[in-house]
Amino acid sequence: MSSSWTERINRTIGLRLAAWYLGTFLASTIVLSSLTYGLLASSLEARDHAVIQSTLREYAGHYRTGGFSALANALEIERRSGQREQLFVRIVGPFQDVLLYSLPESWGAFDLSELGGATNDIWGQVRAQDRNAVLEVASLPLGGGTVLQVGKTSEIRHELLANFRRVLLLGATAALAVGLVGGLLLTQSTLKPLRGLRDTVQRILTTGQTDDRVQLTGSEDAVDQLSALFNAMLERITTLIHGMRNALDHVAHDLRTPMTRLRVTAESALATNDPAKYRDALSDCLEESDRVLSMLTTLMDISEAETGTMRLTVSDVNVAQAVAEAVELYEDAAEDAGVAMSTSVPAALMVRADRDRLRQALANLVDNAIKYTGAGGRVEIEAERDGNQATIRIHDTGVGIPERDLPRIWDRLYRGDHSRATRGLGLGLSVVRAYAQAQGGSVEVESQPGNGSTFTLRLPA
Repeated sequence: MSSSWTERINRTIGLRLAAWYLGTFLASTIVLSSLTYGLLASSLEARDHAVIQSTLREYAGHYRTGGFSALANALEIERRSGQREQLFVRIVGPFQDVLLYSLPESWGAFDLSELGGATNDIWGQVRAQDRNAVLEVASLPLGGGTVLQVGKTSEIRHELLANFRRVLLLGATAALAVGLVGGLLLTQSTLKPLRGLRDTVQRILTTGQTDDRVQLTGSEDAVDQLSALFNAMLERITTLIHGMRNALDHVAHDLRTPMTRLRVTAESALATNDPAKYRDALSDCLEESDRVLSMLTTLMDISEAETGTMRLTVSDVNVAQAVAEAVELYEDAAEDAGVAMSTSVPAALMVRADRDRLRQALANLVDNAIKYTGAGGRVEIEAERDGNQATIRIHDTGVGIPERDLPRIWDRLYRGDHSRATRGLGLGLSVVRAYAQAQGGSVEVESQPGNGSTFTLRLPA
């Protein structure tokens, strides 16, 4: 029985917490009560000794001043007036004969022969013969072998301490009840967030839905921080799952067209015996394969960037150099399209970014600007430092973006009306936004149909 109860406590964290709290509370109460009791006992004893010694010196003064008669008169006056608490007083002569004796009758019987005529170097104690009391006596030599003895019984002190012990017992009983109730309440309060965490995990395991969250208490203690971290982990897992699901959905949807084209091309080639058509079909298949691989690679990169799992090699990158490389890459395409390009970038402007990812994002934005700007148009690239960020703007004088399309141009594989006539995957702007967010930046657009567009890329300077 005892073993099973112990094992149950060890398995149940609530019982362990309650037991620890109750044990700590009781131990503190016992220590505090013991210190209080010891302090009270020593204070009462010191007070009794102080009364005895002060009275001893006073009576010795009366004796030296007027002898036995003066001391006897002083004792009689104090007895009648009741100004001083009852004391034992005795004068012992040089031959152990008692010259003066005073002992209250209510104190009971004491064997005073045990006192002898000792001096006050050692306190004398005589235990009562008929009750639980001790007579404490101090002695003082008066000269000529005569000794004055004054004592006081400890019965009142013992009674006060006994009453105090009863009070302590009642207090300990109340402390036990308070500790037990407090331990249970504290355990319930402490384990409530943990139970909420447990219930959330159980619901996730049962339903398979990671959208559930642990309710935070706002106390910001260790348990609340654990719950917040668990919610953040669930948020990250949900983001990863949604990213994978969206990527798979887009891949499944958009692979149909190139795969259908591959199949049609292959079937057309098989239906003929012309070697030239075989070569053309193989060339088309290679082109479509490259298109599929490029789309898959880009979609995976976007998913990694959006879910925070993309590996970035962050370093200090010169913006002017990165812009110059993007302009050089599309310089011939702009010339063929009749589009003028210009740049205005401070030579010393630096950003914290992945060099290759930044170069690809700028290339996508420049390619997009050239693609939708007609002959005679312009593409202007400007950059400046804005506080702790570097701002890069790509402005074109092209066809612009309809207002209904602005919220959706960042979606994967989305192509507006103007872009359907041009060849592409519809992933360029999605890549730019994903890269910008992965590197701690942002991208936005301002556009009006017929007046061109301005894409603004912001990165940590």
